[in-house]
Amino acid sequence: MVMLPFRPAPFFDNKNAAFWNLQFAGWGGVFALRAVSAMANQAPWDLLLVVLVQVVTGFAISLVLSVIYRQLMQRTALVTLGTTAVVLALAVGVYAGIDAWLQGIYFSGTRETTFAQRIVGLAFLDGTLLGAWSALYYAINFFLQVEEQADRLERLEAQATSAQLAMLRYQLNPHFLFNTLNSISTLVLLKQTEPANAMLTRLSAFLRHTLVSEPGSKVTIAQEVETLNLYLGIERMRFEERLRTDFQVEPEAANACLPSMLLQPLVENAIKYAVSPQEEGASITLTAQLVGQRLRVAVSDSGPGLRESGGGGSGSGSLAGVGRTVSTGVGLANIRDRLQQAYGEEHRFEIRNPPEGGFTVIIEIPFEAAAPRETQGVERPASAIPAPATPLRAPTIGTTAA
Repeated sequence: MVMLPFRPAPFFDNKNAAFWNLQFAGWGGVFALRAVSAMANQAPWDLLLVVLVQVVTGFAISLVLSVIYRQLMQRTALVTLGTTAVVLALAVGVYAGIDAWLQGIYFSGTRETTFAQRIVGLAFLDGTLLGAWSALYYAINFFLQVEEQADRLERLEAQATSAQLAMLRYQLNPHFLFNTLNSISTLVLLKQTEPANAMLTRLSAFLRHTLVSEPGSKVTIAQEVETLNLYLGIERMRFEERLRTDFQVEPEAANACLPSMLLQPLVENAIKYAVSPQEEGASITLTAQLVGQRLRVAVSDSGPGLRESGGGGSGSGSLAGVGRTVSTGVGLANIRDRLQQAYGEEHRFEIRNPPEGGFTVIIEIPFEAAAPRETQGVERPASAIPAPATPLRAPTIGTTAA
């Protein structure tokens, strides 16, 4: 495919240049039409000079009208229409008077018509011409105003969406941060400087990673798994062998894109309600696979599941009345809002709570492969990314109540 050496710009991108282009093209067309009509009627060649003067006169009058109309467009509709009618009538009278005067000079002695008769005869033609010019002027400017308002509204919506995404993106669960800092403080008090330094280093790496990435950016599954490993490296120092994870990512899905930091709240939710309350801990499983042209990601745990009066089940409806999710604050609602912002109705967000226990969240979004530049530095599929090394043993510190 041959690429153009330049990038075409919209015709009305430069309004001033577009106005003059239309002026010369329009009045040039009027001159050509009248000249052809005169030649078809076998008129003398010197009549073209009269036609040229008439066209130049109309060109000049239209410039005056454009200045007046530009001011009238800022007024109310009644004032604009009324004043336009008066100004247009005066302009037609002036145009017809000049045309009648020119024809009186050119046809003197050959046509027995009065000046008033010529004005009346020419007023219809000149009125039609200036009336069409006025209607086109208002139509084009109205169109440009609508386009400008639509562009402004689109920019405002984009800014609002970006602000909302930023708000959702930076709603880091304070319990995780507080518990981590509390763990570090306890390790320092116990003079276990090595595990305290290791936890602080991992917390710093995780926060740096989350704050550097753009609020509305997308990452690959492989990159999201790396972020989860940074987070899990901190949590493993608190829960040790009680926290067990299993990442099952198909190689074809490792390069699929999804909103950054979308899965971390799900894993955090599983740690808080499955690993923390059970003495034996729990397992957290993350699976990612392609189903046709869609990416399906599931995060599940082996915890007690939802605590609801109506029994277990599955669904993607409201979370109201569900004991586990009510106390999570903005976690699951945050994810649902981000998916709605990014994909609209093209996403699926489902919660499953089997009667035998456990809790699963399934996310399904359109498959979007990452560009080559986005995958630089990821040389192997996410399934091959190892979990953090066995953490330094630290005293078990309880979590903060929800």
